[in-house]
Amino acid sequence: MSKMIFVNLPVADLPRAVAFYEQVGATRNPQFSDDTATCMVLSDIIHVMLLTHAKFRQFTAKPIVDAKTQCEVMLCLSADSRADVDDVVAKAAAAGGSSDPTGVQDHGCMYGRGFEDPDGHIWEVMWMDLAAATAAHAPAEA
Repeated sequence: MSKMIFVNLPVADLPRAVAFYEQVGATRNPQFSDDTATCMVLSDIIHVMLLTHAKFRQFTAKPIVDAKTQCEVMLCLSADSRADVDDVVAKAAAAGGSSDPTGVQDHGCMYGRGFEDPDGHIWEVMWMDLAAATAAHAPAEA
């Protein structure tokens, strides 16, 4: 069985956060959702748990970082094409996020852009031509 990842994010406004993630393509899993937390499914393997601040505090004694002014983590998702990268970022901007907080990255065989959700969490979306990237980074023969 493949390992799954559950990304837990504190959010200031749970309904707004759910609406945002739905607009960028995630689906709500009602089985693991209530008025304090919502499970958003990005894929069979990747789930994002959106937690109210009160709920998030139940899991840590550390202060919750204000992701609009500080950065604790940057998350990166793969995409199938350059167009998919642009599409996800456009959906995020239309849903109330901000686009390209870390700039556009175009390395020919790799293309990436990013967005911030309404709470300031940074997501990057990256496409890579694996064959071209592997060839470009292959060790030189002696």
